[in-house]
Amino acid sequence: MKFGGTSVGDVAAFERVCGIVSRQVDKRPVVVASAMTKVTDALLAAFEMARKNDLEGSVASLEPHFERHVEITQAFFPDDAENVFHNELLLARGEIKDLLTRAARRSLPLQMLKDAIVSYGEQLSSRLLAEVLKSRGIPARTVDSRRLIVTDDEFGAAQPIIEETNELIGLELEPLINAGEVPVLGGFIAANRGGETTTLGRGGSDYSAAIVAAALHASELQIWTDVTGVMTCDPRICSDASTVPVLSYEEAAELAYFGAKVLHPKTIKPAVDNAIPVRVCNTSEPEVTGTMVLASSAETENKIKSIAHKSNITILRITSARMLGAYGFMSAVFQVFDRHRTVIDVISTSEVSVALTLDKPDNIEKVVEDLSRIGDVEVEGGYAVICVVGEGLRASTGLAAKIFKTIEDIHVELVSHGASAVNLTFVVKDADAPDVIRKLHKEFF
Repeated sequence: MKFGGTSVGDVAAFERVCGIVSRQVDKRPVVVASAMTKVTDALLAAFEMARKNDLEGSVASLEPHFERHVEITQAFFPDDAENVFHNELLLARGEIKDLLTRAARRSLPLQMLKDAIVSYGEQLSSRLLAEVLKSRGIPARTVDSRRLIVTDDEFGAAQPIIEETNELIGLELEPLINAGEVPVLGGFIAANRGGETTTLGRGGSDYSAAIVAAALHASELQIWTDVTGVMTCDPRICSDASTVPVLSYEEAAELAYFGAKVLHPKTIKPAVDNAIPVRVCNTSEPEVTGTMVLASSAETENKIKSIAHKSNITILRITSARMLGAYGFMSAVFQVFDRHRTVIDVISTSEVSVALTLDKPDNIEKVVEDLSRIGDVEVEGGYAVICVVGEGLRASTGLAAKIFKTIEDIHVELVSHGASAVNLTFVVKDADAPDVIRKLHKEFF
């Protein structure tokens, strides 16, 4: 059971987590906690301030976030004598101040210090959650993730060494689970072979939970968040959007890539690879089933599972007479994007031109400058990528035609049928995107 930042964001959220865990104690759960909302960002900001020699400001900036932890301890432990976490928080404050001082003096590699500092978000939330669960009669036990997950030395985006990690997870957690205890650990954090703190990068807490689930051969991985699973489309655009009951891993990966932020596909892969179902649930609506992600899923009656989108997309068009039948032209184009580490979402080619989309590129001027050596380049902003996802697209005849018939009055700039064959992606003007999504949702859901 993994609980995201909003699920451990305040007193009421901790109460809800207690209820959710207590109802599943008989299933022998392991709990993974993210940092409280905004704490990771605050720790990163404090590190940056210290790095720029504002040590006093960096330490002071964290006080409101320490106070949030204190408020929760006071709510659950009104008698200070029972408040074990109070001493842990005092110790952590001192350790963080020491690390910030080292960052200001640059007495250790900065990336190493950054990981050590940012890890305290999860360290504190998991320790606090374990104490709160115990106060509600749940036999919780804090376990330091750094004793479980072994990684390489790539601070900030460390890769787990799975064989060693699996062995440690079995040695540390199985005896606790067999004794009826509920292990509680911080997500996102790990350690290299030298014992130095590392972090797992974007979606790291989900990744931690999936690694633990795979190592223990869990019956299910539950991702508890602030939304009721994956939706049929953005509910802010279409008020009758509903929860998708089941997705395949491939469908979930496509939706995540094209804007659905509930799951990052890389992070749940260890679970999916081991045939462990991943369920996305809402902490505020625990009785709702949510979305289940499986290695594969059956087609639904309407063939389409969800519609994702990205706004503020830029189209680049590269035109060159040399392209006509020229060997290596596309390779030259891709080399430019590779050099600038810029990701292409959608690509469409003709005899003499190639059009492609970029999502908020920071270095577009340099990309255009390099592409201009290959051909004439046009840059046009203000577009949106719409991605229709469903296993039904793989085999259903006429489904693409039906999609475009539904939006025939709207101009479509580019079309791409994904290599995975479970998505159909096209580009429209940003202003047209809400109308496109509403029309498609009305037709297919």
